[in-house]
Amino acid sequence: MAAVALRSCRRGLSHILSNGGPAALSSQRLEGARRHKSTVQYASRPDLPKLAYRRVKGKSPGVLFLPGYASNMNGQKAEALEEFCRSLGHSYLRFDYTGHGASEGVLSEGTIGTWKKDVLYVLDELVEGPQIMVGSSLGGWLMLLAAIARPEKAAALVGISTAADHIVTVYNSLSLEARKEFEEKGAWTLPTKHPEEGLYDFNMDFLKEAENHCVLQSPIPITCPVRLIHGLKDEDVPWHISMQVAERILSADVDVILRRQGQHRMSERDDIKLMVYTIDDLIDKLTTMV
Repeated sequence: MAAVALRSCRRGLSHILSNGGPAALSSQRLEGARRHKSTVQYASRPDLPKLAYRRVKGKSPGVLFLPGYASNMNGQKAEALEEFCRSLGHSYLRFDYTGHGASEGVLSEGTIGTWKKDVLYVLDELVEGPQIMVGSSLGGWLMLLAAIARPEKAAALVGISTAADHIVTVYNSLSLEARKEFEEKGAWTLPTKHPEEGLYDFNMDFLKEAENHCVLQSPIPITCPVRLIHGLKDEDVPWHISMQVAERILSADVDVILRRQGQHRMSERDDIKLMVYTIDDLIDKLTTMV
């Protein structure tokens, strides 16, 4: 099993800053270049909804961003990553899952399997070569599933508030009486910590299908470098899920980075800097290994 390294943000990234890497890009590169933002394109798939995506062409390894549930490709993390990749000349792709954002489909009809297929399609058809997959929340779970299914496409993984198995785990932790009540209703209503998002409704078919994609019951056959960033103040997805993922991944190169003040969305300025520094470190590691 992988050894798990816990490190503070400052100590773990000090060598990057001392080498002048992303320290040079911090303010200007993360805030500028808006006028160069990529345009939305649509991928047509036989008998499946079109997927909306934005792509920046560049060198390898490319970076692929996977957003969270009910989120989209236009969030702060996704846009900051585009600016970062453009500044380094690396390829980058962000997209919306079926039923999300600008993609076709209905959110309530989607499943973990549906969105896994979306990610695999992107890996197979829209990007070239191995990718550094960056998954936020649900995207972290899908990132793991994609890396298992397409190991040759996984150069490295960066999970942010990784929600592996989380929906299934939370539901199974309910009392038998509560589960029976929801099963009779045919749906489970899950409140969120973000009032603007209201409630999430999951039908029983969604939950049963999600059980087929759980990864935490056994060793996770992923051998590429993995970085898992999580906030200790995450009220949506507990930070110990990232610890469980790290303990089960077979890779010998796994770090867990915990932010004491970090919350679920990890979209504060320092959160985004940490994400960018972490990816920059991985790009340096991967390119020097060649």
